[in-house]
Amino acid sequence: MVELKAAALLLITFCLSAHPASGSYPRAQNVTWKSTNFKTILTWEPKPSANYSYTVEFYTVSGDKQRNRHCIRSQSTACDLSSSLTDLNAYYTADILSEPPLGATSDLVEFPHTSSPRFSPYKDTDIGRPDFKLEVSEDKKKITLYVTDPLTALFKDGRQLNIRDAFSDQLQYKVTYVKNKSSGKKVNTSKTNVIELSGLDQGQSYCFNVQAYIPSRSVDKQLGEMSQTQCSNEDNPSIFEVYSVGVVAAAIFLVLLLIGLVIAVTVICCKRRKNALKSGKEGMPLRDV
Repeated sequence: MVELKAAALLLITFCLSAHPASGSYPRAQNVTWKSTNFKTILTWEPKPSANYSYTVEFYTVSGDKQRNRHCIRSQSTACDLSSSLTDLNAYYTADILSEPPLGATSDLVEFPHTSSPRFSPYKDTDIGRPDFKLEVSEDKKKITLYVTDPLTALFKDGRQLNIRDAFSDQLQYKVTYVKNKSSGKKVNTSKTNVIELSGLDQGQSYCFNVQAYIPSRSVDKQLGEMSQTQCSNEDNPSIFEVYSVGVVAAAIFLVLLLIGLVIAVTVICCKRRKNALKSGKEGMPLRDV
């Protein structure tokens, strides 16, 4: 009788390990959308064990649930939904289901899941920093910036779209600039990619930063990442702007060293000449009176 109970207990233990019960699939945690230039990745935790996997379902308020084929029974904790969220203005929610691993079965009808926050590609994706070139006019009083729209992860008819294609006339660019060696900043906003800044001090160097600006979005999402700083050239730059402080200091040291050597050689030569003249006078015979 004891052996029969032990065999039954062993069988139950094996069945539970082969077919986990309802509470044995851990739910996903820390579900987060990460999106820049419409490159949208859904991430979560923890990394699954060999006993379970994750499946991602996404949907709009009025739409059916959909799946990305790369995010079904996966051991990954990230899902690239860039090409799946086709309605840029819609709000999406994603469910991360904890399911048996690929190839395994379960008696469960519904699997534990965790829902993400709502996400709208148009309103929530971050905008990366743009590139630009600057051109100084002949009279040195006007500088023109030529801004390049950052590319996105979106494609249409085989062509990769940029943020101008996505935001259309809602896209503007904010330029922040300052005269070199000055603390006073000025701001200019433009609806085009060619930005002319006039009324500048002739021959002075100015430094510029550019970032995308979308006023229709919420305040915390209106501005994109700031570009790298670019400065125009000054007509008569100081020696410290042309060369580093170390180079200037080394040059000054070498000049002083050279002057010191010249002085030392001159002093030595003068002393030798003086001694030679003195020795010559002492060796001459006295004249008869």
